Amino acid sequence: MSRPAASPRIETAGETGLAVRRAARAGRDGLTVGRAPGHVQANLVVLPERFADDFAAFCAASPAACPLLGRGETGAAGLPALADDLDLRTDLPAYLVHDGGTARRVGDLRSVWRDDLVAFAIGCWFGAEAALRAAGIRLRHVELGIQGPLFRTDRPAASCGPFAGPLVVSMRPFAAADVETVVSITAGLPRSHGAPIHAGDPAALGIRRPETPDWGEPLMPEPGETALFWPCGLTALAAVEAARVPFFITHAPGAMLVTDLLEGDCR
Repeated sequence: MSRPAASPRIETAGETGLAVRRAARAGRDGLTVGRAPGHVQANLVVLPERFADDFAAFCAASPAACPLLGRGETGAAGLPALADDLDLRTDLPAYLVHDGGTARRVGDLRSVWRDDLVAFAIGCWFGAEAALRAAGIRLRHVELGIQGPLFRTDRPAASCGPFAGPLVVSMRPFAAADVETVVSITAGLPRSHGAPIHAGDPAALGIRRPETPDWGEPLMPEPGETALFWPCGLTALAAVEAARVPFFITHAPGAMLVTDLLEGDCR
């Protein structure tokens, strides 16, 4: 899967989810890291209806990695529970269309949308950023304008119907003195993946080359920092790929659906 270039850091104080979506609708590409602080961001997975119930069950069985924020009606391009003014075909900065085992990056979905498709929104760690920044926690990935590294682990995810695969995690480094606060804050945000599942040596998760992530960009801990690992919504992507679903759609890496929900709505 291709990795987008890092986006320059932009000042986003006071930005809304609607503003991010309208910018994407107008053709703006780029990562959503740091955008619309305090607004819940989501992974997008769009599948043919015949796979929808099994996929929903997979998410329900993997609530830390795949906290389900919304499921659309068959053929519908909106998710009213997440935003009133939302068109899933145009309102993310970029998408990946997976067809016959290959993926291509596109700016909108109008030419490929089908009446049998069902959309799922899965919580994203980006939704925890505002709470951490409000507590004075340094977020180096936001400073750099990157999403940070994501890895397949050697831990299995749940298995439901054709869906199974490895647990995928995100990693972000924090000052060792801040770890307890980071854990406490994120534990209160279960629909943004909750508390980290591991701290320290990535080898404990079967990650042998932390400098070469499966997705995202390398971000190694500096002296005095500790690596923290969270379950990641890309667990769903790994399961859909393993199920060999012939046609499906996801957000492009780091180009999330930014909703109208606020972090406090998902505690």
